[in-house]
Parts: sequence; structure tokens; C-alpha cells
Amino acid sequence: MTSLAILLHVEQVTGSYGAAGLVLAATSVGQAIAGPVTSRWMGVWGMRRVLTTTLVICALGLTAMALIRMPLPAYMALGLVTGLSTPPVQSAVRTIYPKMVNSRQLTPLFSLDASLQEIIWIIAPVLITFVSTQVGTVQGLLTIVVILVGGGAWFILSPEVGRVRIPRSRRSFGKVLGKPAVLLATIIGFLLIGAAAAVEAGVVATFGHEGFEAGIVLALFSVGSLAGGLALGHIPIGPWAMARRMLIVTVGLSLTALMLDVAWMGGTVGWLSATLIVAGIGLAPVLTVLFAITTASVKFSETAEAFGWIGTGQLIGAAAGSAVAGFLIDDVGPQGAYVAAAAFALVGLVVSVACVRGFPDLRHGDASPIPDTEPVSTITGRTMLP
Repeated sequence: MTSLAILLHVEQVTGSYGAAGLVLAATSVGQAIAGPVTSRWMGVWGMRRVLTTTLVICALGLTAMALIRMPLPAYMALGLVTGLSTPPVQSAVRTIYPKMVNSRQLTPLFSLDASLQEIIWIIAPVLITFVSTQVGTVQGLLTIVVILVGGGAWFILSPEVGRVRIPRSRRSFGKVLGKPAVLLATIIGFLLIGAAAAVEAGVVATFGHEGFEAGIVLALFSVGSLAGGLALGHIPIGPWAMARRMLIVTVGLSLTALMLDVAWMGGTVGWLSATLIVAGIGLAPVLTVLFAITTASVKFSETAEAFGWIGTGQLIGAAAGSAVAGFLIDDVGPQGAYVAAAAFALVGLVVSVACVRGFPDLRHGDASPIPDTEPVSTITGRTMLP
């Protein structure tokens, strides 16, 4: 909701999708910088303290963006501050998961997580597009503030957040990226979300501010992802799982890039809806693989930071996808955004195939994090045992 509302609001104020893409990119870069940092802070100061502080600052930033008219550089600066203060909820949630279920249930839980997020993506584009186009973009941003504060408080006060304590990581900041699975998850997440962001910008540009069809098409994109997550989420994850699922996304977005106006498909709406449903079928399953291989490759104390880096990759991807799509829309029209989305997905597929040896084989294991252990010296007579 946030990215779409900022895109609509700034475009309406400035009259340029390129300018709106720059503000959205600044917000995403702020989130990218903060992701691993605030996630790591949760192991130092505790989840509730970090989540509450960032929540308050983020809500104030979005409120100011909605109510104060300002030049483009000021919007970009405020977007950066808002992004820097985005609460690290996803890192917190996925760090808590291994403490909530046993090892055999963890991968299905990640699949359920990715699938249920698609319900958000089904409802949110329709809701925020309706509010922003039929009521006003200011009201759209304020709607997000209400949901951010209400949902954030609900999560922060949940018992699990208080019961689970993230150990302080003993490794230096950024070392977790040395794990091949974490690095690959970060890179592929960057490309996947870059493709999705470009699609979002293209759909909005295709139907304009007055077109409620944009919300419907984006919701159908998520319906495909929800169906894919529920259908494929429980399939065992082997080294080639990522490549297979990225292939589905790439094929769907390549068809979307054609953007044919075919009467029997219901025109542009029908073609975009059909092809984005195909692309969406691979979306949640790709995220499931990202979550599972990350958790299985790091210690519990490193889980939050690892997901922070993956979130950073995704947010930089959102920034890149939005900015590239915004300029292509201004230059060649909405179809340029769909071409960009297909290109992002194709590169993700190539990386998945070329680096297949870097993906762990979880078909006969589980996705639980590596336990945090250290040598303990025991003195028996004159012998010291490790």
C-alpha cells in the first residue's frame, strides 16, 4: 500500500511519474539501509523497543508527506527518513517462527506466510487505489498511517514478541552475507521485487488516476501468487527449486510485456490480468524458497540480520524497478515498465540456474536455523575437555 500510495500522491502533486519514482526510490533506499541495521539492533535492545521507536518515526514521516506540500528534493528527503524508520517487522516475524513450530513444520509455515501475504496484496491495491483515486491521495496516505499504527501496536503487544529474545550476534556486521544461500536470496529477492515494482508502476500508468482497473489487475496478480503458494508451497525444496519457480515468473512477465489489446481477451485489462496471474503463480513459491534457505543456512542469532539483508535487497529492487519503470513510462509509455519487469525476472532466472550449486538441498532435512553453541570447558582431574 505504501509504495502505491506514494506513487499516486507524488505523481498528482508533481505531474511526473519519473519524479514519483524518485521519491519512492528514496523511500526504498532508506528502508534498504535500515533493514539489516535495525534488525541487528533487536538482538541488542530487544524487539519491542526497536519496533516501537521506528514505528513512531515512520508514522510521523508519512503524515508529513501527506499533509505538507513541498518541492521534489524535500519529498525525497522525507521519503528517505520514512524509509530509514520502517519497523523491521518481517525480520522479527521470521526470526520468531523457528521458536513457534517444530522443524518439520517450518517450511510449510514459510509457505503459509508467503501465501497469506498475497491476501494483503489482493486487498491492499484495491483499497488504496479506491481511496486515492475516489477520495484523495492525502487520505490514501493517512489510511496507511492508521493501519501502520494499529497493526504495529497489535504485533508489538503480542505475547510471542515478549517471549522470544534474539541473542546478540558474535560475528561482525555484514558477515552473514558470506553465506552463499543468504547472498543468493538477497540478489534474487532484489530482482524479483524489482520486477514486481515495475509491474505496479506500469499498471498504474496504464489505467491512470481515474481507472479503478489498476487495483483489480494488481489484485489478480496476487491471486495468482496466492494460488501458487498454496499449490507449490509444500513441495520439497531442492537446489533447482528456485530456477523452476523463477521460470514461471519470467514466462508470465514476458507475456505481459507484449501488452496486446485483444478483443477476445477483454482488451488490455483481460490480457494484463491473464498474464499477471501466470507470473503470480511463481511469486509466493519463490519467496518460500528464499525464506527457507536463509533460515537453514545461519545461526539463530544471525537470522534477524540475514532477513534484514534480504529485505534490503528487495527494497533496493523496489527502488530500482520503480525508478527504471517511471522513466520508461515517461519516455515510451506503460509498455516500457512491463519490458523492464520481464528483464528483471529473466536475470533472476539466469542467476538461479548459474548458481544452482549455492542452494542448499532441503528435500531430506529441515529449515531450522543452526543452533548457537560455543565450546564449554569441563575440568576433570588434570584433563580439560572441550
